[in-house]
Amino acid sequence: MRSSPVGALLGGWFRARGVRLDASAWIGAVLIGLMFLCVFAALAGLMPHDPYALDVMNRFQPPSLQHWLGTDNLGRDIFSRIVLGSRIALYVSIVGVGGALLAGLLVGTAAGYGPRGLDNIVLLVTDSLRTFPTILLAMVIVMVIGPSINTIVLIVIVSTMPGYTRIARTQTLALRNQTFIQTERSLGAGPVRIILRHILPNILTPLLIIAFMDIPTVIAIEAGLSFLGLGIRPPTPSWGTVLQDGYAFIRNTPWLLVAASIPLIATTLGFTLAGEALRDWLDPRRKDLVS
Repeated sequence: MRSSPVGALLGGWFRARGVRLDASAWIGAVLIGLMFLCVFAALAGLMPHDPYALDVMNRFQPPSLQHWLGTDNLGRDIFSRIVLGSRIALYVSIVGVGGALLAGLLVGTAAGYGPRGLDNIVLLVTDSLRTFPTILLAMVIVMVIGPSINTIVLIVIVSTMPGYTRIARTQTLALRNQTFIQTERSLGAGPVRIILRHILPNILTPLLIIAFMDIPTVIAIEAGLSFLGLGIRPPTPSWGTVLQDGYAFIRNTPWLLVAASIPLIATTLGFTLAGEALRDWLDPRRKDLVS
């Protein structure tokens, strides 16, 4: 069987850059592509039914050609609500992970390259946040600010930033006494120039890999908080609220819970498989071991 021109072109582009495209990488790419397709459909309004429309006479309908994943207790189309909920999942994951990565990168490099006192303060704060349970932290923030999508983003940033800070600090400490850094310092380069020109480019790759593989974790955090009533509030559909509706009627209509679990499982599997391929591509030492 001959491959399509698009597949051949993509395969040649990746092979030219030393990327090993196995089946797991393609599966991950396809699953991530399906998520972005759902987000595009939600933004463009390309859904088979209105996700907010009530049809009590047709509630608890099983999957059919009209309702691909059935209907919930109010007769709303589950598939349309899952498609619309993909916007929230992607927004929280991209903004939350991006904010945590940026904050952790800045704080970690400042702690690793700065004075010892700053390093001790950063370690104290990050260790305190890491030992604080995420659910308790979320409850405190929700009680102070109130439940909303921006509250979830803040919870994600606060709970995941210490990990990036720790890694950035450790990598910076390992680089600050290297010969090329000392040479730059002896030539009169300031801390800002050294950090931007030499330290950040050398520590960014492992942080990007970890951030990419943290995306499904963040999506699960959003779904869990919404499931517990600490995140997105009804009637706004998110994967967590859809899961909550399915769990409430699991004895009578188990397909609701199964349908709500599909996007979470597919997204987690897709970003995990694609993240492993990205790690093999960006880590030259691992690439040498694989080849």
